[in-house]
Amino acid sequence: MRGVAKYIWVFLFIAFVGGFLLADMSGLIGQGAVTTSTVVAKVNGDEIPYLSWENLTRQLVQQQEQQAGRSITADERLQIEQQAFDQLVTDVLLQQEYERRGIRVTDEEIIGAAQTNPPPQFLQAPELQTEGRFDVAKYQRFLQSPMARQQGLLAQLEEYYRSELPRTKLFAQLVTETWVSDDALFSVFKDERDSARVSYVAFRPSPAQIAAANVTDAEARKYFQQYTGRWTRPARAVVSMVSVNRTPTAADTAATVAKLAALRAEITSGKATFAAVATRESQDSVSATQGGDLGRGPRGRFVPAFENAAFALRVNEVSPPIRTDFGYHLIQVTERKGDTLAVRHILFRPTQSDSTATASDRAADRMAGIAAGASDPKKFDEAAQAMGLLVTEVALQDGQTATYQGRPVRGVAGWAFSGVAVGDISDLLDDENGYYLMRLDSVTAGGEQAFEVVKEDILQALRERRSVEGLVAQAEIFAADAKNSTLEAAATKSALPVDTSRAFTRLSFVDGLGYSNESVGAAFGLPVGETAMVRTIDAIFVMRVNFRTEAAREAFEAQKATQRRQLMGAAREEKIRQWLDNLRREAKVDDRRKEINSALRRQVVE
Repeated sequence: MRGVAKYIWVFLFIAFVGGFLLADMSGLIGQGAVTTSTVVAKVNGDEIPYLSWENLTRQLVQQQEQQAGRSITADERLQIEQQAFDQLVTDVLLQQEYERRGIRVTDEEIIGAAQTNPPPQFLQAPELQTEGRFDVAKYQRFLQSPMARQQGLLAQLEEYYRSELPRTKLFAQLVTETWVSDDALFSVFKDERDSARVSYVAFRPSPAQIAAANVTDAEARKYFQQYTGRWTRPARAVVSMVSVNRTPTAADTAATVAKLAALRAEITSGKATFAAVATRESQDSVSATQGGDLGRGPRGRFVPAFENAAFALRVNEVSPPIRTDFGYHLIQVTERKGDTLAVRHILFRPTQSDSTATASDRAADRMAGIAAGASDPKKFDEAAQAMGLLVTEVALQDGQTATYQGRPVRGVAGWAFSGVAVGDISDLLDDENGYYLMRLDSVTAGGEQAFEVVKEDILQALRERRSVEGLVAQAEIFAADAKNSTLEAAATKSALPVDTSRAFTRLSFVDGLGYSNESVGAAFGLPVGETAMVRTIDAIFVMRVNFRTEAAREAFEAQKATQRRQLMGAAREEKIRQWLDNLRREAKVDDRRKEINSALRRQVVE
């Protein structure tokens, strides 16, 4: 059963990702402001230790880096930190709810679950399967094996079920009355299967008409107050950036192509197999471990340049170097069945030559030596001036990847929204295209916005609606003419275009009409052949239903049981999600992360 050992470690990681507080983690102990006793948050009065959050974040970072085969960016780390924080807050809220509801777990329940209902990770272990299916007897023998005792698995399983079973009991209480009736099922079935096609003439306001619409500040404020809670925005920031280029030259690209050509010659001469060379040389760290294998599948899996080259190959033929946005590839098709291919590849990304890279590294070191990590904003300007670098102002919002000189640069938002002060300068950031230095010039907090911040957006929206109102009289005259003749005749008379939709369902986005609005609803409410005027938030349509097909009741009955299981599962998940969201909204959460991050930065400076 030694092969099962890896599944133990996967299980232990998932079950206890935040369970151990490392005394020397991050070098925090004994550094004054942030210690083992520091609290990162209080949830309805219950404390979450800072080190629990830091430890869980570290474990999640390690997991993502192992899955991605690379280090994470600052933006990704910020997202993981938020994920870890939310998980810890939810765990505290659930514990409080167990206490309130009196939910307990007995030893007998834990033993029964451990013996007959293993964690999901064990269900996939090949060593615990018989003829492709999970074998409970093998699993139970494994639990009694010396390895399970040596690895401490039984104790870990006990802790896992002491956490998991109360959650299961709680969620069962929440969804016990969930039921989807036949009428509700048939309504959903019809939404997915009924279809219609319409012809229409659209009346939309022009930009000049929108600009001319009169809306007062008082009307905008009334609308703002009427829809309290809608006016939220992510945090926004402006940073100044300079960079040292690391983009490969034409000579660097030529060297990459030559390297791939040499590898191709090695393969085609029979000196090595494609898989062996891919494992040894490919820069695609994920597929390289599988000999460059990209799996088997039909068209549509790859970018066009790669796919066109692959489908032009004979089985076992090796392509010349093929360029895509990812770099240069050698491609081999190992199997072809109709329009399905099994493909391997070797990837090389052009990089700077040693001499060019050395010059770039030295320039980056010089730039960092002048300004990196400084709190004096003038140091940034000094670095730019001393090195003759172009300063670019970049606006971004929280969670958004920054765009710098037409290309994405990861890590900028992660730094800008980490709690740094306006005027602070980043440490050196780098990717395959360059080295970057940033200064935070301004930052605006996210969340609920004041009226003055969103006033222009509201005014514009109200102008658009009011300008649609100005088209009502014109549309009514046209609709009357269309009813007395035909839609096409009225359109010809008024020199207006008639558009005809494709067939669509109630759930479709319809080009020209929109999604889930009054015009889509009218297509399934108006009698076939009738012309009517329909108004939406941004246009008026005079439309005619050309035909409509309705879902067959017999087809519904044939799949009703499966549909009910699916919808009830979704309904239960949604009910639990809404309950958790409401539990979080009503909780009193004292979040101290910004203060802690500021304290950590001060400690580093000191």
